[in-house]
Amino acid sequence: MKTDKTHYFAAVMLVALAALSAGCRKSNTNSGVSAPTSSAAPSAVQPDLNHPEGGTAVLAETKYFKGSIGDALDLQMKLIRSGDQLNGSYSYQKIGTKISLRGTVDKEGHVSIDEFDPAGKQTGLFKGFWKTEAADGLVTIAGNWSKPVGEKTDDKKTAFSVHEEPISLTGDSDFVTKQIKESNKKLVYEITAQYPQITGSSNANFEKFNLAARSLVTKTVADFKKDMALETGEEQRPENSMGSSLDISYKIALAQDDLVSMSVAVASYYQGAAHPNSYSDSLNYDLKNAKVLKLADLFKPGAKYLPSLATYCIADLKKQSSEKGLDDSSINTGAGPTAKNYRSWTISKQGLGVNFDAYQVGPYAAGPQFVLVPYSAIKDLINPEGPIGQFAK
Repeated sequence: MKTDKTHYFAAVMLVALAALSAGCRKSNTNSGVSAPTSSAAPSAVQPDLNHPEGGTAVLAETKYFKGSIGDALDLQMKLIRSGDQLNGSYSYQKIGTKISLRGTVDKEGHVSIDEFDPAGKQTGLFKGFWKTEAADGLVTIAGNWSKPVGEKTDDKKTAFSVHEEPISLTGDSDFVTKQIKESNKKLVYEITAQYPQITGSSNANFEKFNLAARSLVTKTVADFKKDMALETGEEQRPENSMGSSLDISYKIALAQDDLVSMSVAVASYYQGAAHPNSYSDSLNYDLKNAKVLKLADLFKPGAKYLPSLATYCIADLKKQSSEKGLDDSSINTGAGPTAKNYRSWTISKQGLGVNFDAYQVGPYAAGPQFVLVPYSAIKDLINPEGPIGQFAK
């Protein structure tokens, strides 16, 4: 009896070993590695390299856009893309109420996004095309907006276009535009000013950036209103006359968890002047250390960065001169290696942007000029531990 049991257990073990061996051979034949168990994490989704405009995103990405629908130029949109799915919201700066969005983008880049009111009723439809720009990797979505199918106005379409801002904040942080809009009939002026704010975060340094951005704009507004005040004995300005105005807008060059860089465009007109005035400003903020950056902070201590910047900018502006009406004398003076010539600058992943105001490197008619200095041109001067060291590898 003992011998029979021994033979029985030996037979069972032989069968089990044979099955295990066959399973291993099958797994090795198919992939060269053991098959994953059902609890293994799924592999990352790969992008469709044949269709860079659309295709499947590797991971969920949050993108911020600014643009317009028809005559409404104050549109701001946030989209989260996960594969071919799009979710998010948009709003108008002058209204502020967020409108929910849900839609898709296919492999060829065709976009279809439905919009919904707070009650969940569809109120509109965006149909357009998702295009990634080769120069900076940012996305443009353009097409037509219409009422939902079935409504009386469903055949009426309005053109829309939104352009991605280089914003990549993580966590629950959000990036929104705030607006100041004032008019004064007695003093005959109008003010429209915009500035960015980071919301949805308890990070104290983010709030310090908010204060710096807000203060930059509100100080300019306050100075303009001070200039508009009537002096003692000055006559009341005619209400129907052409009044004065102040317009302030901004453009994000880079926004991430450790750094925000933005340019500010200021345009003003004073009643009776021959033409408007305009100039640029910038705010470059180190979010890790909660401080406004100076140009020198980007470079090694004692580095002679101004001559290098000037050499590159002068050469670039002279290349542009034939089609923009710039002259060598103005370029050499306005882009020379002095601190005042390089007071308005921004940081991007592609390079250091330098703004030259109207009149600075050419006649007023030529308008403001811009030069992007690639980090490769100033790499030896950049502080590798500084704010732009991460981009100058």
